[in-house]
Amino acid sequence: MPPRDPRRPATKYASPLSGPPTAALREIARTLSAASDLDTTLDLFAHKTTAVLGVDSCSIYLLDPEGTGDSRGRPDRPPLRLRASTGLARAAVGRVTLRVGEGLTGEAVRLGQPQFASEAQTDPRFKLIPETHEKSFRSLLAVPLLSQDRIIGALNVQTRRYHDFTPDEIELLSLVGDLAAGALEKASLHDSMQIQLAELTALARVSEAVTAPIYLDEMLGVVTEMAAKMMNAAVCSIFLVDDAGRNLILHSARPADRANRLRSSIPIGHGILGRAAKDGQPIASLDVRADSRYLSTDAARNEGLVSLLAVPLSVRERAIGVLSCYTAEPHEFSAEQIALLSTLANQTALAIENARLVTNAAMVREMHHRIKNNLQTVAMLLRMQIGDGRGLDARDALNESVNRILSIAAVHEVLSEQGFRLVDVKDVIERISRTVAQNMIPPEKEVRIAVEGEAVVLPSRAATALALVVNELLLNALEHAFVDRAEGEVRITLSHTGAEVVVEVADDGVGWPSGSKQKPPQASLGLEIVETLVREDLKGKLKFKRGRRGTQAIVRLPRTVE
Repeated sequence: MPPRDPRRPATKYASPLSGPPTAALREIARTLSAASDLDTTLDLFAHKTTAVLGVDSCSIYLLDPEGTGDSRGRPDRPPLRLRASTGLARAAVGRVTLRVGEGLTGEAVRLGQPQFASEAQTDPRFKLIPETHEKSFRSLLAVPLLSQDRIIGALNVQTRRYHDFTPDEIELLSLVGDLAAGALEKASLHDSMQIQLAELTALARVSEAVTAPIYLDEMLGVVTEMAAKMMNAAVCSIFLVDDAGRNLILHSARPADRANRLRSSIPIGHGILGRAAKDGQPIASLDVRADSRYLSTDAARNEGLVSLLAVPLSVRERAIGVLSCYTAEPHEFSAEQIALLSTLANQTALAIENARLVTNAAMVREMHHRIKNNLQTVAMLLRMQIGDGRGLDARDALNESVNRILSIAAVHEVLSEQGFRLVDVKDVIERISRTVAQNMIPPEKEVRIAVEGEAVVLPSRAATALALVVNELLLNALEHAFVDRAEGEVRITLSHTGAEVVVEVADDGVGWPSGSKQKPPQASLGLEIVETLVREDLKGKLKFKRGRRGTQAIVRLPRTVE
């Protein structure tokens, strides 16, 4: 213990530090017994010690196991972090650190003995930290916090007036420190148990979510939300490897607006997330804003995102995606946090694989069902072709059948590209138009086919029926509208009204005789197919109009078909 400062006479400081210790210890003990969690215990203890001992400041530093270690980077020497104070700047609490052996407080921890200075500012052992605003303090006494012969931190008190601490005062503060150390250990254990309980509860909820019969996107949304709560993260996201195995694609994020301003596609092997997917190992970054491995430093800076932990979603040693969490403040992720997020990632990866297997099985059943329906439709069309009384030769009959089958195929081509359940009919009609133009317009004629209007999205069965209807109306126009004409146009328009979907097929051809008002006089198999499909499959209405130039066929479908 350093000797008393001989330059100053001992002064009686009006404080219980120089009086009987029993009452002070009793008051502090009662305060400590009333707290449970660590932060509350620290705050109450600092305030009660300041009041009872009559000092101007009481500060508590605890060893931070998640810190960066000492100046030499030794992991066994974690720093001392300021956790509570009544006299130092509030902004410094939780941010300021001291190395073990640094300053009077760090020296008390290094030696395991009290350290004091009556003129602290001039003592060579003193460490001035500007962020604490402690220049107004003069005398300082620091004692180690020992719990079961293990140092967990340090306690210091400061006064604004000169004070020469006596051995009794040092012993009293050492007793206070021992009393506090036990309570802080108990509170820390309480917090640890609460954290573990919260983590187990969150994992249980995630397990329930990933095994529940919900869609994949909904399940991923639950996972990112729970991960954000578990990790106290500003943003959490899930990227999955695309079908080509070359890129990570964003599938879920909480909150979505902040994550979407980062990257939504990352090449495998590039950036922190891409490397985590390639190497199959967690990667942490203390500050992505200054990390050369990170791909979106400007976006992260704009969104206030600092530290990042990315863990792979792996199944059978194969990464299928990455789960990532960002914090808004610099944070060193502990081994426990990395293990926790990795456990969550492993559960999520298995759930994704199971969901894909279930989806694939459902797709196979749905494909069998659709193929059966389409074969029945083809069989119906061929039977109607056989009964056609126009006497077409075999080549023409086969050409008509081929076009009808290609119309059905166009629906499933769009399904395979855009989705499993719904079809963009406008896209289908554009494909049909190109096929018909290539196969059915004679070289000597120049007939343009235009598709206009709004997108119409229908279930596959209704889309197939409507595709066949448009195909037949288009073939009918090409066959009859441009007799003895070298050029013309067929315009197909899609639109919505309040209760109906409307599809119009209009040509600028020769039209039909004025005596035929309801429909063109040319009876054909194509029009019979159109009427049957509109009436029976689409539950709609068909109407023809004769204009000054050409013919207009109008198909009206109830919106319920959507």
